[in-house]
Amino acid sequence: MTRKDRGSPSRDSTGPDGTPGVSYTGRGVHRVVVEALARRIFDGTYAEGDLLDLPGLMAELDVSQTVVREAIKVLTTKGLLDARQKRGTFVRPREDWNLLDSDVLRWTIDSGAPGAFFTDLLELRRAVEPAAAALAALHRTDADLAALDAALSAMAAAEQTPVMTGPVMTESDPVLAVRADASFHTALLTASGNPFFAQMRRVIIPALVVRDRLVHAGRHEHPLPAHALVADRVRAQDQDGAYAAMLEVIELSRRGHP
Repeated sequence: MTRKDRGSPSRDSTGPDGTPGVSYTGRGVHRVVVEALARRIFDGTYAEGDLLDLPGLMAELDVSQTVVREAIKVLTTKGLLDARQKRGTFVRPREDWNLLDSDVLRWTIDSGAPGAFFTDLLELRRAVEPAAAALAALHRTDADLAALDAALSAMAAAEQTPVMTGPVMTESDPVLAVRADASFHTALLTASGNPFFAQMRRVIIPALVVRDRLVHAGRHEHPLPAHALVADRVRAQDQDGAYAAMLEVIELSRRGHP
């Protein structure tokens, strides 16, 4: 089966557990300053509306004005900062932050996102992934099916590989399980044939990884049957069945969320 012309989504580097890599590609001191400022915003050191003391930052971080201003430009494009004449550079209200930006999402999770954050993400998944599964049933290619099958095989292997986590023997290998789940959901979004759905991996996968690390470290409901049913319905080109099966996978996530 040939896929409709859908373009090629940009590829992110991935970590060992399958989560997308950092999108900001700056290096050296620029990256250090961006990360330092972001941490202070997300841990509350700089509250919404607070002004940044640029000379103080330059002295504290031992960097030039150019470096600080470049870092501010990066964070401004992500909705975190703004600058006004006669006011200076300040932290924007949280509702202006671009949560669809992979860096903003990463900083939110790393700072200890509240439970409501993951509830909101679950609602987003419920809106996106079943529709993506239905489209995948329509547009999937042999390569898409192979990617789904590979993820299912990895999921099965992870569930059959108990490991020691401290003093506790877990029922599965958490690292392999997280990687397999991330691979499955990435493959499904890609198989939809819709580049916008494919890009949603940037939002869905990092949050899914955090959830999976907690769930797979202890006793949990076996994820393979529900995921395998999604792949089966996609393979059969059953759009309604794929939609319903993906809803059940998301319900599995809701039940298992710690």
